[in-house]
Amino acid sequence: MIDAIEDHRRPSARIPGRLNLLIAALQLLAAGTIFALTGVADAWWHLALLALAFAVVGNSIYALMHEAEHRLFHPNRSVNEAAGVLLALFFPAPFHLLRQGHLHHHRRNRSDDEAFDFWFDGEIPLFKWLQLYGILTGLFWVAVVVSNVIVLCVPWALRRRHFAFDRPSAALVGALQPRYWRAIRLEALAACTLHTLIILGLGLSPLRYLLVYLGFGFTWSAMQYVHHFGTERDTRRGARNLWIWKPLDWIWLHHNWHLEHHLHPRTPWLHLPERAERSRATREFLPKHYLKMWRGPRRGERAVAPATTAGAGEETSRG
Repeated sequence: MIDAIEDHRRPSARIPGRLNLLIAALQLLAAGTIFALTGVADAWWHLALLALAFAVVGNSIYALMHEAEHRLFHPNRSVNEAAGVLLALFFPAPFHLLRQGHLHHHRRNRSDDEAFDFWFDGEIPLFKWLQLYGILTGLFWVAVVVSNVIVLCVPWALRRRHFAFDRPSAALVGALQPRYWRAIRLEALAACTLHTLIILGLGLSPLRYLLVYLGFGFTWSAMQYVHHFGTERDTRRGARNLWIWKPLDWIWLHHNWHLEHHLHPRTPWLHLPERAERSRATREFLPKHYLKMWRGPRRGERAVAPATTAGAGEETSRG
């Protein structure tokens, strides 16, 4: 089986390790402040503002964790891994589960294994509609969070044969490597423990805490396919660069330079705009493409196979 975790290729530009550590500290401070304010919020609009704030902060944390998935958070591997595990706890989900899913996404992107805007012969169209609308409405995030309970209580449920009805799910589950299961289960336990301690330690109402967290969960899920919906069916070029608001682009660490990332996944976030400028890349308005996704999936022809190597799209790096 291809190991999507082990990729020792050198980054194509300098990793801003110290800057990333500073950003991580600020992100966690901001998240802690939001959680503390949730405990004293006494009006619905207070919770709404806190949910909006955590949508911004949570997606920033995810963007930095995404750097760790590609080993671009810090040049020291141990620091990189520890930061990835810590940041993933605020998703909350096991880092080694998220990483395997994401790096295999680079292999499967826009292939028949991962084309949520199409349904193919032999598939259930209704399920593909439910799957896409689950992404659009935040249910995808809920499913990932529930995986904490699954890997702890019923890990046998995550076997490929249980997902034979859905090719994308079967491909994802089939890509998970047994040698990371211990790490995944420990990280799932840590995530459950951390959030239990936050709720108890700050005296939070679990419902209020969930409502604030849904600000992040909904926006993260809603943006998970907006960079790919309707793009060309190519594992590398099947993405688009988007924009929404310049300050958010920086807070989210240029994550919306998504085509640039798929073409150059060994480029740290700080250098993506420079890459884009050199290639004269263009961007489109993110909310416009989010609304387009509501038209739902359509019938497609099987045509694109996953990339054959774990480093699909990885440019050759010379330092």
